[in-house]
Amino acid sequence: MNPVQRFFRRYILSTAAILLLFLTVNLILLFAIMVAGTMSSSDSSFSAGDFSDHLVLQDGNWSADDTALSMLEKQSSWAMLLDENGDVVWQQNLPETLPRSYTSAEVASFSRWYLNDYPVKIWTRTDGCLLVIGYPPGTLVKYYFSLEWPYMGIMFSGIAAVFFINLLLIVFLILRNTRKVEKAMTPILQGIQKLSSGIPSHLEEQGELAEINAGLNRAADYMKKKDNTRAEWIRGISHDIRTPLSMVLGYASELEDDCALPQEARKQAGIIRRESEKMKRLIDDLNLTTKLEYALQPVRFKEVDWAEICRQTVGEVLNSGLDSRYEIVLTEMQPGHSIRLLGDDGLLRRMLNNLLFNSITHNPQGCKITLSVGEENGYCLCIISDNGAGISQESLKALNRGDAIASTQDSSGTSEHGLGLKLVVQIVRAHHGTISFSSSIPHGLKIRLSLPAQPHFS
Repeated sequence: MNPVQRFFRRYILSTAAILLLFLTVNLILLFAIMVAGTMSSSDSSFSAGDFSDHLVLQDGNWSADDTALSMLEKQSSWAMLLDENGDVVWQQNLPETLPRSYTSAEVASFSRWYLNDYPVKIWTRTDGCLLVIGYPPGTLVKYYFSLEWPYMGIMFSGIAAVFFINLLLIVFLILRNTRKVEKAMTPILQGIQKLSSGIPSHLEEQGELAEINAGLNRAADYMKKKDNTRAEWIRGISHDIRTPLSMVLGYASELEDDCALPQEARKQAGIIRRESEKMKRLIDDLNLTTKLEYALQPVRFKEVDWAEICRQTVGEVLNSGLDSRYEIVLTEMQPGHSIRLLGDDGLLRRMLNNLLFNSITHNPQGCKITLSVGEENGYCLCIISDNGAGISQESLKALNRGDAIASTQDSSGTSEHGLGLKLVVQIVRAHHGTISFSSSIPHGLKIRLSLPAQPHFS
């Protein structure tokens, strides 16, 4: 799953979480309202049954105790007791405007509705009397309705259907909106990813996000123009330097081999030649790394013999007039065995050449360089180690992290390992391989290369 897909997956999951939170909060609020309504109802009125327990018949007279009277007073209510004939046999605070006798039809009416605008509660006692408790108008609301059972089923089913239809509609709209956002944002996010990798891209400048697409296109064009300008400048400078440098190399070689010159002059000419060769390698590295970085030079893959490339590269370095202070030893893990891989012969030679000269350049006092080549678990291996000065642990960590090497010298001007290593890393990555750096025991630098014998090229 790429970063763009992960982004929209998190977007959808967060939207679903928000929807779930919305429903949960609404259910909690509904429950809280119901509880608050129940508590409010219990505080604003009292049970007719409880009141009836405080109303008793003594010596043929009905009377209510102090608790019952306190209940009525607290709610500003009134009460009356009707016998089986509908006559009032007991009353407390009964308004003068209300009758003292009621027919069965009147009782049936106010028991389900109001009694002259007074909301009432009814309680049927076990002795056959009917207790009526009235409240001030506006304190209670009474509604009476009846529904047939089939209609109740239809109503509840309709309510459930409406709820789920609304829920599905919300989910559909969310997904539809997410899809529209994803469709509009995916090219932008992919364009940003390509730009961050140094790959220019062109987006269609249309739709709601056309301005953003146009901005990314301008950034890509600027980056491409800047890279092309830099590459052209490097090629131009390299070309301008190459001709006078060749002349310096030629004259320095002639002076170094001129027996008529004093020994000190010939020695100085040799120094000029060696430093010029070093400069030439630096210019060649700069040209090649620029071409690889900006894809100006395609990598030409073909089947090559890895062991033979290593042997030829070591031979070229030894035959280039290597100083006697340096010793290069080539060992094969599988002697006489051909190691086949798909690679660019020229780039692989350049990679090994840079690694060997890296050890030579940064160990002016001399060192022994060992190059071990072999094959292991479908990978072509090459281990280059020297017993030179080595490098610090901080530099090793930086190299293994893949940090860019801006210079081959530290701030004090002392040379350190790093010459051509950027180009080496580029060539290794172009072949889908790996490279690691470590300290050689007891001292020195050890570099391990691993290239797949049959890599998958994109």
